Amino acid sequence: MKAFFAVCVGVCLTFCGNVSAEQQPASLRPALVPSSQGIFLVFPFENDGASPRLDWLSEGLEELTIQRLSAAGQQVYTHEARTTELDRDGLPPAARFSHATMLRIAADLDADFVVFGKFNSDGKSLAIEVRLLRVNPTSLGAPIRQSGPLESLMESHGTLVWKLLAANDKGFPLNLADFTKLQRPLRLDAFEHYIRGLLASDDDARMRELREAARLEPEWPEAAFAIGQAYFSRRDCDSALPWLAHVPAANSRATEATFRIGVCRLLLNQPEKAEEVFLSLQDRLKKAFVAGAELPEILNNLALAQARRGETTAAASSLLRALDLDPDEDDYPFNLGLMYLRGNDTTTAAKYFREASDREPENPEDRALLIYALEKAGNKSEANEERNSAAESFGPNTLPAVKPETFARLQRITTELDTATLQVEIASKDSGGGNGEGTTSATASATASATASPSSLVRKGRQELVAGRLDTAEQAFRAALAAAPHDASAHRGMAEVYRRKNKRPEAIQELQAALELRDSAVDRTTLARIYLEQKKPDLAKAELARALKIAPNYTEARQLQEHLQNGNAPSKTP
Repeated sequence: MKAFFAVCVGVCLTFCGNVSAEQQPASLRPALVPSSQGIFLVFPFENDGASPRLDWLSEGLEELTIQRLSAAGQQVYTHEARTTELDRDGLPPAARFSHATMLRIAADLDADFVVFGKFNSDGKSLAIEVRLLRVNPTSLGAPIRQSGPLESLMESHGTLVWKLLAANDKGFPLNLADFTKLQRPLRLDAFEHYIRGLLASDDDARMRELREAARLEPEWPEAAFAIGQAYFSRRDCDSALPWLAHVPAANSRATEATFRIGVCRLLLNQPEKAEEVFLSLQDRLKKAFVAGAELPEILNNLALAQARRGETTAAASSLLRALDLDPDEDDYPFNLGLMYLRGNDTTTAAKYFREASDREPENPEDRALLIYALEKAGNKSEANEERNSAAESFGPNTLPAVKPETFARLQRITTELDTATLQVEIASKDSGGGNGEGTTSATASATASATASPSSLVRKGRQELVAGRLDTAEQAFRAALAAAPHDASAHRGMAEVYRRKNKRPEAIQELQAALELRDSAVDRTTLARIYLEQKKPDLAKAELARALKIAPNYTEARQLQEHLQNGNAPSKTP
């Protein structure tokens, strides 16, 4: 099943789509419960003797439990987050695990509770049992059971989840009636077709099941999004667009649906419509979440739309912001280089192709465009050096041919949106961290670390750095390192925070940690600058020599080396 959020936060983005509460006047809606119980991790339910025909219920009940919890305002990991973690551990996604294994997986994800269960059916009635396993301190709750006619699965399951939450929190404020009002009424047969569609390995079978789910529940955004996503994965944008447009703005899938609509507009070469989509999406996210929040994927695609419309200044600005937010991605400097190359500014183009190549040394296309731009700029010797270096790295005659008539097709459109970063924004806003004053509460920091992947936290840290909020940037990088101690980008981010705070020894330590994990000419040059600020020129020279060995033509390293050789003190980096 394809679920895109790392954690569903029901208060802000309900996983289950248009819950019935959305269709009621505000005065009639029960208040969502703050997610105070903790973060839930749900496993598939075990088929305990029911017919194999009901095997779909194993992951179906997992999915439905995620939806029910999220609709009631609880934080819960999605199916995809669970299977991704299992994949990291080399474990099959649908296996039956011991309590110890489930606890270990939950601990790795910083979850507070594990939900698991089993079901049985004689073909007419259905009995479901669910249990809650607390991670810390470890304890196993008593079984909670609910049974009824098979056709009443939706009602029985809703009651079961309410009992689970009420048993876990004696002060749970919702009665069963109010809890039920938060859940979207849904036909069982539509839900079955939806789950079977998500589980289908055959593309035609998947589409057939999802279409039937949409026919039975025409106003159900989840089915519409799944169909739109299926067409989008085929790059059949004409078919995808009407389904994606069927997802309402209040739905949890709206951000992803809108992003894909924008991508389709680019793929269909409709830059005006694409620019409108990405501008509106960016504006919506800025208003909905913490001030200053931007996503590099949106900025990249917005820039491509602007460039196609001839708005090169705006396009360059968008790409530079994307480049700052994601210091490891080579697509953004590549697109900048391509834009300047098409504008006949070959010197600037070479600068950005070199940065793209430094970020992704194993990408032959980056290197080929760098060599082409250097040659067009008249830097024949540098071009030859790069060509010889590429031959050593990739082998002779392996670089792709560069033809000007293909430049338009070389633009790199970002087709996937990292929505896990949004979870950090949600957590920060809900916990009071969106005050714009550069501080985030301990609760917000803890919530953010539990609701996002390390890479998302690194990107959040970069966002805060760009905005000049050093304390919140530091919190994000620390959270990333707590989850992934060997993340070079997180160490690099911490180094930048320390450098800006004039904590040079700490910055050096973080840069050295990053370099142990992944050598980088950029990091060694930054390290050299700090050594010079400490008046340690010999150490700076050694780092620059190593940087230029990695990237012989790296401009920043060469300029700094020239300053040293000429006895000049280089200007401080901002």
